[in-house]
Parts: sequence; C-alpha cells; structure tokens
Amino acid sequence: MSVTEYSLEIHPRFTETDGLGHINNTVIPVWCEAARTPIFEIFNPELDLQQWNLIVAGFTVAFIAPTYYGKSVTVKTYVSRTGNSSFELTQTCWQAGNKTAEVKTTLVHYDYSCEKSRPIPEDIREMLANLNGESA
Repeated sequence: MSVTEYSLEIHPRFTETDGLGHINNTVIPVWCEAARTPIFEIFNPELDLQQWNLIVAGFTVAFIAPTYYGKSVTVKTYVSRTGNSSFELTQTCWQAGNKTAEVKTTLVHYDYSCEKSRPIPEDIREMLANLNGESA
C-alpha cells in the first residue's frame, strides 16, 4: 500500500484558544506548516537551511467549522496540483470526524543563490504525483 497523503495529529494547546473557546484562526496555518515537513523532506532530506529550495508563494485558508481545545486534530496533506516549478498542497483539518478547515498552499522550487524558480526534478515530480490524496 503506497502513501497518498501525509497525516499529522495535533493536540491543541490551551494557549491556542481564543476568548470564544475556539482555536484562534492564526493557529491553523502554523499547524499546516508543521504538517508540511514530509513534503520539505522530499526536496531537502536533511532539512538543511543552507540548502533550502522551497518558497511559499501564497496560501488561502477556509474556516469550515470551529476547532476546539481538548480534542485532537488531524491535519491531512496531499498534492492537488503540480506545475513546472510550483505545486499546490491541499491540507484539511479534521476534529471528531468533522472537517474544520482547508488550506491551499502554493510552493515553488526555488534557487536562493540566483533568486529564481527552478523546474521540479523528475524524480521529485513522481513522488509528488503519488501524493494525490486518493485511497490506495
């Protein structure tokens, strides 16, 4: 069975809760960044900042339902689009069987030394193609 998405279980901290008892809306993007680590490792296995080769071009967050303190959250990550030098991740947050948020992030394969995007290598493109979020 091959992996078609990555999952990260988050245990919300009390400090992430706002005055209305919800997880603050600034927290969801931080959780999604943490859940992108396996994607970062595809491009940079050692996570070496001196060899970093990705840049975030943008992201959107759709808040679907409140997320609460006291119940774990699963962040699921898959590749929803692959271009020549960029790709889009879709990440969904799930709590108690309910989807509470969806984040779409565009990442670019980037060469910081010349400040330009670079084509995604074919071997990496193949790995990204397998992360399509479909059941294996």
